[in-house]
Amino acid sequence: MVRRTVSLPESTDALVRELAAEGESFSAAVTRLVEAGAYHLKGGERLSYIGSGEGPGDLGLRSEEYLREILVEHERKERPE
Repeated sequence: MVRRTVSLPESTDALVRELAAEGESFSAAVTRLVEAGAYHLKGGERLSYIGSGEGPGDLGLRSEEYLREILVEHERKERPE
């Protein structure tokens, strides 16, 4: 996953927070909204790198689930029983 630092106007920050799904991180909400906007601007074509989930609406949440599973597995391996 690529990590970027971006500056957002306060109005955009407020909009992202307003549109974030319950339990969704800010980063996941930004990712979901950017992908949805790109999807719309491309005339509805599915982006080539979108393969998880059912569509733009759940991609951020699905990526967080995948990462959480990886972290849990890693922690399990780090702490043998």
